This record gives sequence, C-alpha cells and structure tokens, in this order.
Amino acid sequence: MSKTIEITELLGDGIGPEIAASIHQVAEALPANISFKPVDWSVATREAKGMAAIDEAEESMRATKLALKYPTETRTRSPNALIRRRLNFSVIYRPVISIKGINSNFKENVNLHIIRVATGGTYDDPGQRIGLDSAISVRMVETRPCMQAAHFAFELARKKGQTYGGHNYKVTSSSKHTIQKVTDGLFEEIVKKVSGDYADVPHNVELFDALLAKIIMKPQDYEVIVTLNEYGDFLSDMASGLVGSLGTGASGNYSFNDDYSVDIAMFDPAGGTAPDIAGKNVANPSAVLLAFGMLLDHVDRYDLGHALRLGLLSAIEAGECTRDLKGKLNTDEFTQVVIDRMKSFL
Repeated sequence: MSKTIEITELLGDGIGPEIAASIHQVAEALPANISFKPVDWSVATREAKGMAAIDEAEESMRATKLALKYPTETRTRSPNALIRRRLNFSVIYRPVISIKGINSNFKENVNLHIIRVATGGTYDDPGQRIGLDSAISVRMVETRPCMQAAHFAFELARKKGQTYGGHNYKVTSSSKHTIQKVTDGLFEEIVKKVSGDYADVPHNVELFDALLAKIIMKPQDYEVIVTLNEYGDFLSDMASGLVGSLGTGASGNYSFNDDYSVDIAMFDPAGGTAPDIAGKNVANPSAVLLAFGMLLDHVDRYDLGHALRLGLLSAIEAGECTRDLKGKLNTDEFTQVVIDRMKSFL
C-alpha cells in the first residue's frame, strides 16, 4: 500500500467551502491514500481565536510538511503574512501556462515558471514620512532567500525540462542590476554563483524592463524566471493577463532546510474569496485544482498531478467548464467532468 499523503487543509471564507468540496471529490477519485488535516481558518474563527489560530496551523504544517490553503478574508491581520513569517516561506513559485479554451487577446503560447524571492525588497518595509513633502522606504535584499530561490529555480529547470522536453529548461534571472547596483547586483551575483553548481542548465540575465517587452514579443524564449520580490509580483500578474485569466492561477510557497531542499510547502489558488458568488455553486475550482496538482508533483506523485491537469485542461478546451470561462457548468458538474476525464489519464 502506498504511503499516506497527509495534508494540512487551511479552510477559508467565501467560496472556500465549495472549492474544498471539489478538492475532496477529486482526492477520493485518485488511486492514492490522501488524508486531510483540517484547520478552521474562517475569518470568524481567526478573529475569535487570534494568534491561537495561527499557532494551530503552524503546528499542523510542521507535522505534515504540506498544506493546501483556500481563500481567506482579511479584517485585522493577514493570515497569509503571519504564516509565511512563522514558517519562513522565502520562495513563491507561480507557473503561468496558456490554456486552450480560455479566450485571450494574446495569441502566443506561454509556458513560464516564475520563481519569486518572497521576502525583502520594499514589501517588508513600512516606509517613513519625513517632514511634509518626503517619504522614504528601505529596500533590503538578503543572501539566504536569494540562494534558496536560485537553487529552487535551477532544480525546477532540470526537473521540468527532463519531464516535458528531454532537455533542461533555461533559467533567466532578472532585475535592474545596472541601476540598483547594490541590491539587485547582490541578487545577480548569488544566482551566478549558484549557476556554477548547475553547469548543465543554461542561465542568462535580463534587465527586468526589457524582459517584460521580450516576453510579450517572444514568450517561447523563456521558461524558468527567477527574480526579486516586487518584480516577481508584477511579472506573475502580467503573465496571467497574457494567458487570459487571473482566476486560473495557482502557486506554491516554500521554506527550506540548510541544504536548500524544501522543508514545508503550501499551495494555494491565486483568486480571492469571491463573496458575491459564495454559496451559489458557480465558483470555478480550476485554480485550486491546479494548486492540488502542484502539491501532488511536490510529493513525487507527478503521475497523479499530471492526470489531474490533463483532465482539467481537456475539459476547458472542450468547453465543458464554468460560466466565468464561457461554459454552462456549475461547480459540482465541472468537478465531475474533470474527474471523469482524469480517470482516462491515470
């Protein structure tokens, strides 16, 4: 019997319960032993329990080393930010890939794997007003998260390339190192140093503004991109716009051991709680299903993750999808279609 996959499940708000039900239906249809460890992260519970709700999630995630998170509402403190600090999540991985059947103004095929240093930059600095007319912000780039992101990017380029194309993907590091010579310069120095451990993986450097233009002109030239916090945020949203949907995005959040191997991984959909459609059984679960596929890849069950993706993508391509994607199916109906199609790929 295969080893049980234990997953901390961070239950959320809005459409959270509906897309969680979709996940459970898919999990039950997979030939694997999957055990969910639920943690109530609804806004009512978090507001009532305070930091105890974060403690509970941290304890569970340190035990399982694996989590699936549903959208959460923020009122006073962001649970995402709190758990990232607690568990030292320093890298975010966002794949952005064209999906046939989703209308987009951009007709080129996109296959990008964006690796973002998830700490530092100006995002961790609240800034300060000086006098009446000025404000400053301190921008910090740290060696360790950059090392972790670089190792993750080169490992991913090896793994994805061999899985899909029989050759290693290329890694592009991107920043404004000619202008931000100290901070971005440090980042590029670190990536270059790490690249020495991966002589079989091609590496090139692009200035970030030029990279944005080049991706729009020739996206096929780029595969794995590693970049700093703000740049990764901007790039992920731009790339999602190119493929025609912010609502089908999924991401992985990672903390690391001393040898740069992943310690804890949390996967979540890019979308929000969508309170306007909550409880109506019309939510599109594609993003959370893709996040679940990433989770399965991470625990070396690529066979299951790939079958799930093929089932999902083939359904969307055939027009068997939810209304936001111009289909006619509700959440439950779409989930069943994905399951039926997934089974043919197992």
